[in-house]
Amino acid sequence: MPRILLLLAFLLLLPQRPQAWGFFGHRLINRLAVFTLPPDMMGFYKTNIEYLTENATRPDSRRSVVPGEAARHFLDVDVYGDSALARLPRSYADAVAKFGEDSLMKHGIVPWQVIRMKGQLTEAFRQRDADRILSLSADMGHYIADACVPLHTTHNYNGQLTGQRGIHGLWESRLPEILAANYDFFTGPAPYIERPSETIWAAVARSNAAVDSVLTFERDLTAKMPEDKKFGFEERGNQTVRVYSREFSREYHQRLTGQVERQMRLAQRLIGAFWYTCWVDAGQPDLDALPKQPSEKEKLRLAREAKELQQAAPQAAIPGHED
Repeated sequence: MPRILLLLAFLLLLPQRPQAWGFFGHRLINRLAVFTLPPDMMGFYKTNIEYLTENATRPDSRRSVVPGEAARHFLDVDVYGDSALARLPRSYADAVAKFGEDSLMKHGIVPWQVIRMKGQLTEAFRQRDADRILSLSADMGHYIADACVPLHTTHNYNGQLTGQRGIHGLWESRLPEILAANYDFFTGPAPYIERPSETIWAAVARSNAAVDSVLTFERDLTAKMPEDKKFGFEERGNQTVRVYSREFSREYHQRLTGQVERQMRLAQRLIGAFWYTCWVDAGQPDLDALPKQPSEKEKLRLAREAKELQQAAPQAAIPGHED
């Protein structure tokens, strides 16, 4: 437990980004997922844990500049009507045939994206391609974690339709940043996933089932707490920024009765399970025989990608989930 507390303290000192689980959350989840792996995988993944931690937020960096990237982070379940999760095709090709690709990209493809990456990571293990294993593992962890966020499963993703704008960052960034030091992140060993598609869709369904409580508890608390107590100001680097107050955040967290902690733990366990399943399905290659760290070519690729993303002009925003 002391090691986890030290890790939390370290991550909290890093710059923050208001995206997905937040800079803090995504890095923590990817990092902790490494410790769910079996010994035959642990050595390779633990040796490269800094890569997996650092690059956990890379998909968010691509959202505004890479066409099609934003849709990979969410699924607007509610736009498909009643019983949508039972009726939506599990095959992406079938979904395209039924709804059209433009519509799917508008309303998000996160569960289909996870399954697509499951195939890609399995093949990378078969090819014993260390760089690609690491790159795909980091990215896949991000999308799986996003599927575990309730507000990534609704068109009202930031409370913009109910006068609750800002709730996205409150739930998935603010609460973990100030309260995760008390979370229990023990999940046990990663299990093999017999039905990956059903598993990720079940995670989306679980997240979507929580949307009502996420919105209702915030609305009820807001009605009882004056705005000068709901918000406060904190120093972030050289800036003073307006944030949800610690009093409001703690009471909201209490009303959610551990929901954020449970979803973070689910994400951690699922990421480890998907990594493990890909490795097993690839024939359990000897990871100890692979290079111990990313190649110079991979380091150059990441540096080049970071520079290109910094210089690229933002793409037109996809309607929904652009905040």
